[in-house]
Amino acid sequence: MFIIAEAGVNHNGDIETAKKLVDMAKRSGADAVKFQTFKAQDIVDVNEKKVNYQEINDSTNETQFEMLKRLELTYDEFRELKKYCDDVGIIFLSTPFSVDALKFLISIDMPIIKLSSTEITNYPFLVEVAKCNKPIILSTGMSYFDEVANAVSILQENGENNITLLHCTTNYPTLIEEVNLRAIETLKKLVKNVGYSDHTTNSLAAVLATSLGACVIERHITLNKRMKGPDHKASAMEKEFTEYVAQIRNAEIALGDGIKRPTKSEESMRKKVRRSLVAKTNIKKGDVINLSMLECKRPALGLSPIFYTDILDKKVIMDIEKGKYVLEEYLET
Repeated sequence: MFIIAEAGVNHNGDIETAKKLVDMAKRSGADAVKFQTFKAQDIVDVNEKKVNYQEINDSTNETQFEMLKRLELTYDEFRELKKYCDDVGIIFLSTPFSVDALKFLISIDMPIIKLSSTEITNYPFLVEVAKCNKPIILSTGMSYFDEVANAVSILQENGENNITLLHCTTNYPTLIEEVNLRAIETLKKLVKNVGYSDHTTNSLAAVLATSLGACVIERHITLNKRMKGPDHKASAMEKEFTEYVAQIRNAEIALGDGIKRPTKSEESMRKKVRRSLVAKTNIKKGDVINLSMLECKRPALGLSPIFYTDILDKKVIMDIEKGKYVLEEYLET
């Protein structure tokens, strides 16, 4: 499982806070930490109001433009963040929201392009992304299946086939009745690799997504849910996120390899609790075995009951005391 700690804009426009989020992601056991690279003027009208969840979670008297402007980091700061992630030993990712941001992130050797659900119908942008020859992770919130299929086609037609889709519900936080994890199976009709971008408030959906074959899980993180900003309230703090990662890792272990066989701990148990064929009465030399002479008892140190029909009607060549194992060497061949 590839686990992404989504720092997003929870740095609140401060590079030192961003570095603390990197440290938190590393300590928690995530594989990557992800930010968002944008300039407010590239993505929203200056007079556009905040969307509902932003109004609820960040009740400042700002337009969406003003809020996003406050949450920007400069390219130099992202360059510094990339180096910091390299030094810490965690993969740096950031979602680009413009072609310029995309080109910048490629220039600093970001290994994977992670796209927001908001870009799934931005075909000109998808064409540019496909040309970068990098693995793509595409979130699919707010989307109909056909919209996702069309986006995948655009990427493939322009040369990119290394695509992972993330099922996602774009609501912060996501209600359990809106999670719809079976969509993971539906998205597998389009690409092999499917994951889940989790906006719920606990690990249940992520663990279930793991059991459905998700290969990527993404979750928002924050230093403090009470911080000012649109995403903090729906994000996980360090203790919560560490446990979240651990539960996903444990779910992976619990799923196993799918081969039905005894475990190491069961091997010794098999002999103790499986049964053997035992003489129910004293059996004399020359007697012919019938079912009334036999019973099945633990442990499995004698002939297994699965072979009982093989010894019926066979002559006994030596006395067998009641309660003793019935072994093949006691019978005529």
